[in-house]
Amino acid sequence: MSNALAGETSPYLLQHAENPVAWLPWGEEAFARARREDKPIFLSVGYAACHWCHVMAHESFEDSATAATLNDRFIPVKVDREERPDVDSLYMDAVVALTGQGGWPMSVFLTPEGKPFYGGTYFPPERRHGLPAFRELLQGIDHAWRQDRESLLESASRVAEHVAASSAGPAGGGDLRQGTLDTAAEALWRGYDGVHGGWGGAPKFPAALAVEFLLRRTVRTGDKLARDLVVQTLEAMAAGGIYDQLGGGFHRYAVDAAWRVPHFEKMLYDNALLARVYLQAWLLTGRDRLLEVARGTLDFLLDEMRLPEGGLASSLDADSEGEEGRYYVWTDADFRDAIGDAAMEEIARTAWGVTPEGNFEGRNVLVRAAEEVTLEARFGRSGPGWREKLAEARRRLLVARGRRPRPPLDDKVLTAWNGLALVAFAEAARALEDARYLSAAQSLSEFLLEKPWTETGLARSWRAGRARYRAYLEDHAALGVGLLALYQTDFNPRAYTGARERAEEILQAFADPAGGFFDTRDDHEKLLARPKTLQDSPVPSGSTLASWLMLLLGALTGESRYEEAVRAPIAAMQEAAARHPSSFAGWLCALDMALGPMLQLAVIGPPDHPGTLPLLRVARSRFEPNLVTAASAVGGSDNPPLLQGRSAVDGKPTAYLCRQFTCDLPTTSAEILKKQLDGVKGQPRMEE
Repeated sequence: MSNALAGETSPYLLQHAENPVAWLPWGEEAFARARREDKPIFLSVGYAACHWCHVMAHESFEDSATAATLNDRFIPVKVDREERPDVDSLYMDAVVALTGQGGWPMSVFLTPEGKPFYGGTYFPPERRHGLPAFRELLQGIDHAWRQDRESLLESASRVAEHVAASSAGPAGGGDLRQGTLDTAAEALWRGYDGVHGGWGGAPKFPAALAVEFLLRRTVRTGDKLARDLVVQTLEAMAAGGIYDQLGGGFHRYAVDAAWRVPHFEKMLYDNALLARVYLQAWLLTGRDRLLEVARGTLDFLLDEMRLPEGGLASSLDADSEGEEGRYYVWTDADFRDAIGDAAMEEIARTAWGVTPEGNFEGRNVLVRAAEEVTLEARFGRSGPGWREKLAEARRRLLVARGRRPRPPLDDKVLTAWNGLALVAFAEAARALEDARYLSAAQSLSEFLLEKPWTETGLARSWRAGRARYRAYLEDHAALGVGLLALYQTDFNPRAYTGARERAEEILQAFADPAGGFFDTRDDHEKLLARPKTLQDSPVPSGSTLASWLMLLLGALTGESRYEEAVRAPIAAMQEAAARHPSSFAGWLCALDMALGPMLQLAVIGPPDHPGTLPLLRVARSRFEPNLVTAASAVGGSDNPPLLQGRSAVDGKPTAYLCRQFTCDLPTTSAEILKKQLDGVKGQPRMEE
């Protein structure tokens, strides 16, 4: 018999709709029952691709005896953290305050008023690894609720006060300092893994925003060390098992420091952010391997994550056939049988490091074990076509893999994550002049401007024709940034107008009078506190994205109110970003933008005119992170003010390169425009 989750749209919640636990979704009904029945709430938060969420579900939530205790003594509530980031962030703060660490599944015990008094993450069915058995924990909490409630309520009040205080964010402002960027770069150098690339040990996560910051630093200062760290990190990740060597795209993290064995879930946000920085790094360095990975990641999103309606799914699960990574790994025999050709198999084994003993529990996670020069030296003389044979081996392995049961797809469309993907596709279409990526960006923008909407406005989530939950700050801001990326690619004024509408919504409904922005609207349901998430790891926070959006719009419009809305919050984040750059790298990118110079390129001429394209290509062929571009045959109220009051020279497409709306002499020559860009003070060029 189904529980109350059966009517939800979230695949994660629907996974639990047949549990014997009488789950309720987050909402007033759950809290009213808790007050009426005088029971604490057991809040369980997770997401569809979470491996340990599945483990706890199988061990505890599908167990009838455990379910009986939960149903009798508690009000059980399930939350999809991806649909409700506000609930997740507040109670994660509480769990970290209570235990010193967090993660998913998140398990929190609340008073009927929603105040947390005990929490943790995964709890096993029996005692192990220093963790209490879940049923014993339930019995202990129930006993304390009945016999020692006063101490629980005191603890709940203290934790609630801590959560409220931590949601306030840093105070102050002050000047924006170039020195902050220098200090942050030094901290990244000190924490860098010089052997394997990246930051930290096992488990090891991609750090797309830190990479983007270092790419920006390379452009700003000519810092060759920053460039080298980026290249080593990106190439090491692309060679490891964290990158799917057959199908493209990145897994969420590696369980080792060398990027070899992944935790196998694939998240939309990781792949959107990583595709973008690989593209940026290619523009800066010209290294073909970086472009190959950028394309492979974008193609993975189109091939495996795009839904028929046009949006992109949230994630692919780590598990299939009840086993983590089963879809991706190969036994020695599986590998041999799939290829079916001895000579081809030898090349493939060498290329991807396949051995009889394997590198993951007796099986093989494919890695880039040999570079092309090695393969050429070994197989190039034995006959032509080793590259073709390797490509055919990849095709055969993909066919064989495709016959396996696929990992479940979380097919809900999250506005914020799709906004990040829109940025990646639009920028790839622009840099590569790739019609497939342009079509993908345009269809994705059409979806986002039409589908995830309700009568109250933009929604957070869409699935199976239903839009749910009013959009959060990160949804409005990511969509706005994505629309501006598309506008600068196809110059359709609708995208520019849509981005401005998102910015106005943010300024009206999310602004904190003390500075910055809250995660939730001013008319959002009352929670423990009004959250203000600032940390960027692994996804840029809503406040970071809002800062990017306002700075970009300020450069396109010349309206100082956009920059003024974010200058103080960026200044206030400098100390945290300098000390912990991996966690606040998006803010460092915002600081780099705010310090400028922000460059503005206005091109007067039809965007598809043969004379316009060479002018646009000058900017598009390089990594120019603080440049915004507008183009049109004429000005007009639906185009950015950057275009207004400008005209073509001698009737030819004409470029105006500006800083703070002060422009160089207009030019119809791509060569002259290139010299103007090369000569911008504070933007040194890197030579390979």
